[in-house]
Amino acid sequence: MLNNKVAVVTGGASGIGFACAWELAEHGAAVAIIDRDANAGRRALQELNSHGRAVEFIEADVTLESDVKAANQQIVSALGGIHILVNNAGILRYGTVTSTSQESWDEVLTGNLKSAYLMSKFAIPEMIRCGGGAIVVVGSVQSFTAQRNSAAYVVSKHGLLGLTRSMALDYARHNIRVNCVCPGAIDTPMLRWAASLDRNPERVLDACVRSHALDRIGQPGEVARVVAFLVSESASFVTGSAIAVDGGLLVPSGGMAFQESGTGAPET
Repeated sequence: MLNNKVAVVTGGASGIGFACAWELAEHGAAVAIIDRDANAGRRALQELNSHGRAVEFIEADVTLESDVKAANQQIVSALGGIHILVNNAGILRYGTVTSTSQESWDEVLTGNLKSAYLMSKFAIPEMIRCGGGAIVVVGSVQSFTAQRNSAAYVVSKHGLLGLTRSMALDYARHNIRVNCVCPGAIDTPMLRWAASLDRNPERVLDACVRSHALDRIGQPGEVARVVAFLVSESASFVTGSAIAVDGGLLVPSGGMAFQESGTGAPET
């Protein structure tokens, strides 16, 4: 499905990024993982290569223009071009606008939003040179809605949806499609870290389970399969879209707790 394509995945050493690298390689793409965690990147590379996946690892900080420029040049030199970009790198910090420090605000907006801008800025000219391509931005259900005490994260994820739509319009004439996937709670190191901040992590994970109509947390591979579809020719008429991969989290009016409260007519 993706034979002769070169795919770039940021934050590809773990979680959703690693699953995307695996899935895209499984479908025949040559994949370049970009991650600033060198140890995690080498572990990911070893695991993927041991299963016969054609993957390269590049240590880079995608919030730094110099790193991004150099990484893209390295990918083009090694693999011949860029056809697919998955802007997945991101971080999570908690706080309201009054409790969030300026440093933390800048860290989140830079890590989540500026990184996607920088990667796209340098990858898109290569896609144009290759005759077109596809970009997937990893947003969140919080690209549509909000969670308390997460101001910077919510703003960054809303911004990614705007970036997706802007790029979809600006580069459609160059045969570049841009879409956004918006996961719910996915079983990743980031989710486990967030739960660990609570005195009762299992309580947090249980709340995550109950917030989804499917009554479970998602798996990284379930997001990766949607990403693989969006960058393939099967999605050739899909651009500027935001696809929720959220187990029904956004469906119920008032949230799942409201559905459990017994309001309305009894089920028959």
